[in-house]
Amino acid sequence: MDSVDRIIAAWTRERPDLPVGLMEVWSRVTRLSRLLDRERSRAFATWDLEAWEFDVLAALRRSGRPYRMSPGQLLSELEVASGTMTNRIARLSDRGLVRRRRHPSDGRSALVELTDEGRARVDGALSELLSSEGRLLDDLDSADVEQLGAGLRAVLGHQENRIIPRGGGPSLG
Repeated sequence: MDSVDRIIAAWTRERPDLPVGLMEVWSRVTRLSRLLDRERSRAFATWDLEAWEFDVLAALRRSGRPYRMSPGQLLSELEVASGTMTNRIARLSDRGLVRRRRHPSDGRSALVELTDEGRARVDGALSELLSSEGRLLDDLDSADVEQLGAGLRAVLGHQENRIIPRGGGPSLG
């Protein structure tokens, strides 16, 4: 029995007229999300990064050499407001983790480029994140992990297809 089972049992007792069993999935997802957020924050803090900083640096790192994207591409990848992205780029630039470059074919545009320090931090943070997330699954059988991943993929895919236009979706590392 876990905490969600206890909550559902209490609601079933108090409100037998409602289908409180529906809480089983989303209450667990919510509780796991909180746990994962705490673990991610610890992993990123090891490399002196906040979660939002990791997201921007990770998007640039995943883009491949030369680890450069336009602010518009970052907006699309990370799904944040334009002003938010401008602020994030400025803060990361002040820390020496990214630099702005003039776009080679459009002088009116800029590119955001990962610095060597930014790459070292995001690579280190990614390794720490994977170790941390791996520990959360250590006690589970690999077949259970695979089944869980497939189930979550089905639910998320269905929701994204209902809500998010094709090709969109937030970056989470």
